[in-house]
Amino acid sequence: MASEHFFYVLLCRDQTFYGGYTTDLTRRLKQHNAGTGAKYTKLKKRRPLSMIHAEKFATRSEALKAEAAFKKLTRKKKEDYLQTNAAKNILPADLRTRNALL
Repeated sequence: MASEHFFYVLLCRDQTFYGGYTTDLTRRLKQHNAGTGAKYTKLKKRRPLSMIHAEKFATRSEALKAEAAFKKLTRKKKEDYLQTNAAKNILPADLRTRNALL
């Protein structure tokens, strides 16, 4: 049983955002960049992807709720969310990618 649950945000090559859930951030980013992570990120026009945000939750349910809420936001509101919640971003420095949009 996984003890860490994460909501994460990827920035795709086409500048779109993808939000997801995982228990292993590094593995999940590798899967997405290999084209096996999700139907949305399978398209070559969306790869490579950069993980730009991740939040840790105590339960799977909490992380999935954060993912679902993020996916319902407009592009502008997603950008606002990422800026306002930057302090919650727990990505290690070697995994984080800064982007000029944010």
